[in-house]
Amino acid sequence: MNIVVLAGGLSTERDVSFATGDMVAKALRRKGHKVILTDVFMGMGDGPMDLTDIFEKSREVSIAVSGIPTVAPDLEAVKKSRKDQSDCFFGPNIIELCRMADIVFIALHGANGEDGRIQAAFDLFGIKYTGTDYLSSAMAMDKELTKELFRANHIPTPCGVSMEKSARAALKDTGLTLPIVVKPCRGGSSVGVSIVRSQQEYEAALDTAFQYENQVILEDYIEGREFSVGVLEGKALPVIEIAPVEGFYDYKNKYKAGSAVETCPADLPAEISGEMQRYAEEAVKVLGLRTYSRMDFLMNGGNEIFCLEANTLPGMTPTSLLPQEAGAVGMSFEDLCQKIVEISLDKWK
Repeated sequence: MNIVVLAGGLSTERDVSFATGDMVAKALRRKGHKVILTDVFMGMGDGPMDLTDIFEKSREVSIAVSGIPTVAPDLEAVKKSRKDQSDCFFGPNIIELCRMADIVFIALHGANGEDGRIQAAFDLFGIKYTGTDYLSSAMAMDKELTKELFRANHIPTPCGVSMEKSARAALKDTGLTLPIVVKPCRGGSSVGVSIVRSQQEYEAALDTAFQYENQVILEDYIEGREFSVGVLEGKALPVIEIAPVEGFYDYKNKYKAGSAVETCPADLPAEISGEMQRYAEEAVKVLGLRTYSRMDFLMNGGNEIFCLEANTLPGMTPTSLLPQEAGAVGMSFEDLCQKIVEISLDKWK
């Protein structure tokens, strides 16, 4: 097949997306596909170009990728570096290229990738893509809405509230008590997330989170063990445990090799693993997610499970969780990428 792997974009997870895209592109090439890895925002070329037989030159025209920096990208600098300086999110020739592909593997993360807007645009352009649809993407990206749906369907989740930047409130007015977690409502990769243990940290955490969005989530801090459960075609994969060497599972610990110890299958009693997997599968149903996704969990010292959020385009980097979970059931990285393509195409049958 002719496949475009779409990476980059304009989210705080731009650099993570490149790493995902690079791994996926290499895996799909090993499966025999002609794959072009490109940046959705920068595009190909400076203006209209002849794309005839472009997939015959797939390796030549694909972008080169280096490692993931330990800090989030400067998005204003990224915008200024685009040659055509257009206000269109799609770079030159991207839509035309994607329309020529048999399918687009969406390797984007965060805003404009996981929030449903790319999916909605592709639906209008008649472009086939991997992952779930625009509506379920949008719902899962909104952490406030996700929490409401979890509560309504008896999926345990930490107590919390949302706050608008224009209605910034004192801690005493939130109904929460320290310690709490403050995070952007629609962000990912733990960018802008803070664990708050004092009034001074509370104000600083709001300052940090509001740098990224105008709406943030404040929720009870659950002290305990952290887990994740991938879901493929509605069926949960083995539970993986994430134990950061120091601190919590923030942006740096997610993408710097050796920063966290990951155990899959997790060392848990069978009944607890099963319960967590059932919650993951139920969360997928509640949010209407299709093809593949990943749910994040915490478990406190009393073995109470809390579902934090959904990831509709899980990372596929060398340290990502979903590939490790698939590997635990004997599925290679190449087979996982191929499976995602196949089950995504099923949506159009």
